[in-house]
Amino acid sequence: MDSVKSSALTPNKSRLACTFTKVLHIRALTGIAPVHGTQKVKPQEKISDDCTASKSTGIAPVHGTQKVKPKGKISDDCTASKSTGSQSESFDSVEEEFQNRVQLQVLVAKLFASISSVKAAYSQLQYAQSPYDAEGIQDADHYVISELKVLSELKQCYLKKLFDPSPETTMLLAEIQEQKSLVGTYDIMGKRLESQTRLKDSEIMFLREKIDEIRKQNRLLEKRLNQSGPISFTGDLHSSGVNVRHFIKVLGHTIKSVRSFVRMMVDEMKSAGWDVNAAATEFEPDAVYWHDDHRCFAFEAFVFREMFDSFHKLNFSLPNESLPEKRKQKQFFFARFMELKLRKTKDFLSQNSRTAFAKFCRVKYLRLVHPKMESSLFGNLDQRSLISSGQFPDTTFFGTFAEMARWVWLLHSLAYSIEPEASIFQIKKGSRFSDVYMESVIDEMFLSPDSDPFVAFTVVPGFMIGKTAIQCRVYLSQ
Repeated sequence: MDSVKSSALTPNKSRLACTFTKVLHIRALTGIAPVHGTQKVKPQEKISDDCTASKSTGIAPVHGTQKVKPKGKISDDCTASKSTGSQSESFDSVEEEFQNRVQLQVLVAKLFASISSVKAAYSQLQYAQSPYDAEGIQDADHYVISELKVLSELKQCYLKKLFDPSPETTMLLAEIQEQKSLVGTYDIMGKRLESQTRLKDSEIMFLREKIDEIRKQNRLLEKRLNQSGPISFTGDLHSSGVNVRHFIKVLGHTIKSVRSFVRMMVDEMKSAGWDVNAAATEFEPDAVYWHDDHRCFAFEAFVFREMFDSFHKLNFSLPNESLPEKRKQKQFFFARFMELKLRKTKDFLSQNSRTAFAKFCRVKYLRLVHPKMESSLFGNLDQRSLISSGQFPDTTFFGTFAEMARWVWLLHSLAYSIEPEASIFQIKKGSRFSDVYMESVIDEMFLSPDSDPFVAFTVVPGFMIGKTAIQCRVYLSQ
């Protein structure tokens, strides 16, 4: 009977032991033990102590009773407790690292703000030095010193690890301070640039006055040169003695007279408010210039084209002018050359208003100077009216033009006095440069060694006298 009861009770005891073991395992994992129907949170250290005690005794108190637990199960409970403790420590270390990063960001933001303030203070100090401002220099100096002290304080905070209690607010304030310092720096830079602009404006006004004065002196010198008139050749000149050297000398004077007229014309255009660059583009629309100052060559090319038009003809733009027979032509043109080379242009025109040269001046002026241009430059067409009526105005502009026309007329007369006769030529646009027949009007510094320049336009025409080539002057482009 006892054996039967014993066997019958064994399964019940085994179930009860399993139930207690599960309860103890849950308590060990959560750190919560039921006490009279309530739950209390146990510290991690307490759980660790319980695990130690359990290891040594293998007994866990439940409602004042002790129950023996299997040793393997106790070991699992303690391992779980250790895992929970290590997770808590890892969370604390991550939080500490995050706080350190935030504090470092705050420190860097304050550092940048302070550096921007130092930069603004230094800019203020420089601005106060020129022009000299004693109070401004003193204020800027105090500002620099105060910001340097702030930098020193930031260094001490970093070394002593003095953290900011409200990092977010501090970062916003630091950014505001940095932006204010940048605005102050740019404001000072703007004032400095305005001061430099005023200084440059005064320099420009001074240089313009100086240029105007130099131009007036040049005009006086040109007027004296134009009134000098006669050409001086060494020794007595005869028709049989005219050669290439004489022609080249007269050509040099012709080029100078054209350039003098072009300078005066461009100056008058500028004074009248013309867009000189646009006018140059009208003369040479496809030209590409190496420098803006080179646009003057477009004006020279235009004047040379108009003045040398029909140069290859004996009557030279005067179709109704009578000419001698062919065998007397050289002597005729040489006499024409000698007649004008010894006279002043103004005096010759006033005394010989019906000669071929006077007609030539009228024709070339009316072709070269457009009515709209004359009206824009001088406000009226008085000069054009006088010239059309057979008279000649006594103005500086026409005087310079007449002197240019005189040299062109002399060159034409000399061209048909030489044996063999001189022939004129120009270079076609787009032709490759050849130093045999061409000469560049610009310096070689503008031409790269690897470039293959071509002719943009002819400025001064060239001449052939027998087998001798007098190079034409061209403007080269890439």
